[in-house]
Formats: sequence, structure tokens, C-alpha cells
Amino acid sequence: MFPLLETERLLLREIVMEDAAGIFACFSNENVTRYYGQETLTHFEQAEAFVDFFANSYRERRGIRWGIEIKGYEGLVGTIGFNAWSSKHKRAEIGYEIHPDHWRKGYSLEALAKVISYGFDELGLTRIGAVVFTENEASHQLLVKAGFQKEGILRDYMYQNGKAYDTCVYSYLKNN
Repeated sequence: MFPLLETERLLLREIVMEDAAGIFACFSNENVTRYYGQETLTHFEQAEAFVDFFANSYRERRGIRWGIEIKGYEGLVGTIGFNAWSSKHKRAEIGYEIHPDHWRKGYSLEALAKVISYGFDELGLTRIGAVVFTENEASHQLLVKAGFQKEGILRDYMYQNGKAYDTCVYSYLKNN
């Protein structure tokens, strides 16, 4: 059964096909995808494919992605979760995005704190990593505020619209 997480203002829940519109609203917005390493969605069917991808990733224990819903409102405002999850090595990488209508309200930090706790307490992780485009100042600030430490730069690590970009790698260790 997919874990439902709750914070003061948010529900972090399973992403289902009915959420494809919310997924499309996020990933079709160039302000969301410009530092994502993911091309901007142009067709609704691509959002439906994301929903399937998230479900398969969880089923195959490669990752877990929650939809972020504000309590009292229907529909997703973003997603958050673990990619590259390795139970053997007790590590995963975290990723997230929020629709620009909900930026700068503290939702990302609130969701991040809950998912970090879940990763350590329920998944038995000892390391949570994050990879961020060097230009993504908001994400750098968020990760540091959440307790992550910058480890270094990965040169030409991710491609966006056919161009290679440097990224920063961060980590949060269980015994930080």
C-alpha cells in the first residue's frame, strides 16, 4: 500500500491517473522545467506517461514519488520523492517541483522535511542525495535550509534542451 504522509498544511499522496492534469500544469511550465533535466511537456499524454512511470518506479522499488496537495484544495501543486533508490546501499536521490503559483510559501521545505524523515525512518536510508543545476539558486537555498551539505560539482552532468549543464551534488546523512 502506498504511504500517505501528512504535514501541517499538506497531504503527500499517491499520484493517480486523475492527477495527470496537475502533472501537466507543472511540467508544461518552462519556469518549472528549466532546471529540471526534463524537457517541457507539450502533450497531455506525456503527463499520463509520467503517472505510469511514477507507479512503475514504486512497484519496482526504484523510487517513490508523492503528489503534493494542499489540505482543503483538490489537485496536485507539485511532486516530491526519491529516485535512484537503492535499498542495498541505503541511499536515494530526492527530487521535487512545485507549480510557480505556489512558490515562496514554504510548501517545498515542509514536504522535504517530511520525506527526509520517511526516508530515514521507514526506508532505512543512511544517505539522501540531491543533484541541482548550478544556476538554480532557489533549490540550493532550499536544500541548505533543510540540512543538506554541498559536496561538489558534477561537470556537464545533465542535459536540458540539448545543452550540457554543470550540477551541484548535495547530501543529507542520517547521522548529520
